[in-house]
Amino acid sequence: MTSFESSPADAGVKAMLTWRSPDGRRLEQVRLNVNGSRVRAYGRIVAAAADREAYSASYELVTTDSGVARRLSVRLLREPGESALDVSRDMDGRWMVQTPTSSVRSHFDGAETVSVEGSPFFASIPLRRFGIVAGGRRDDVPVVTLRLPECEIDAASMSYVGGGAGRVTVACAGRTDELVVDDDGIVLDYPGVAALL
Repeated sequence: MTSFESSPADAGVKAMLTWRSPDGRRLEQVRLNVNGSRVRAYGRIVAAAADREAYSASYELVTTDSGVARRLSVRLLREPGESALDVSRDMDGRWMVQTPTSSVRSHFDGAETVSVEGSPFFASIPLRRFGIVAGGRRDDVPVVTLRLPECEIDAASMSYVGGGAGRVTVACAGRTDELVVDDDGIVLDYPGVAALL
């Protein structure tokens, strides 16, 4: 079980979480502030060269009071240099994706959630928001997905099923994963991807 701590200055909860891939070549660490459904997170992913090039990505995620993604800012370091990506959602549900060389506006099929592919932290966000851990189910949830280190953005459709006993099934594009989660919806084990240290 993940231990959240509260302080008198902040009515919400705070945690510092770290995940490591099974081969030890990828780490993700996030400082998480949660107040009700509102999330503010500062994280970093560091990946050694393997099937993809080595990279380091720092990110900041901010959601609204209802848990809808408002902004994701990513700074990416790769051998060729540094780049930045900002993804934000306006009050009308339009997303703006800004890179050093382009800007794209899209509704991304009505997505209210943003994800980073292969991130246990980002996999936890909808589980908390939709109450999946308590046995909930949500099918065909539109999600804006970021793939690193390519910095490619796609719309995806995800399905979540709470199976009880700390298990959640996540399905997307023909792939199904069974995640081990704690009572707060934080991913403890994303098989083949990463486990919480």
